[in-house]
Amino acid sequence: MTDIHKAQRVGVFVDVQNMYYSAKYEYNSHVNFKHILQDAVQGRALVRALAYVIRTEEAGKESFFDALTHIGFEVRAKDIQIFAGGAKKGDWDIGIAMDCIELAPRLDTIILVSGDGDFIPLVEHLKRALGCRVEVMAFGKSASGKLREVADNFTDLDKDVKRYCIKPILRRIEKKEVNTSPVSRHRS
Repeated sequence: MTDIHKAQRVGVFVDVQNMYYSAKYEYNSHVNFKHILQDAVQGRALVRALAYVIRTEEAGKESFFDALTHIGFEVRAKDIQIFAGGAKKGDWDIGIAMDCIELAPRLDTIILVSGDGDFIPLVEHLKRALGCRVEVMAFGKSASGKLREVADNFTDLDKDVKRYCIKPILRRIEKKEVNTSPVSRHRS
């Protein structure tokens, strides 16, 4: 990868939902966000690392959010929207775009961790109007081809799945055994 300088000020913006579903459907895995952050920064001056998440009713989400914070991310969370017909929606596209644009004057390089093609106009704007270098990290199999093209650099996480994915721990559901011992009956 060229144009990497240790003095570069970088910001990392992670579309957690996009990454979660890419890893789940392509590899039946979870994402190793720690390794993604390490490899995104590459020893440069990290200014901000933001992870955008959606709150749902699923158990265990808060511990996941805490883990992201422990790794070094600022977690931005919002609730999932549930519409009258039962449809659900939860994305951070506009929030991510706004944060990138607002932070761009303090950054040399913006690292977008998402394969979502909706970010193409954002990447083009950050490069053209704000003079930032824009790098994209995503699973290549599920990333927009055009997004890959417009980025200054694309890191294909598919090339090192063992580094960027974590196989989920299979939990055995233990059945509670009910004492069903037969009652002794004496026959006469």
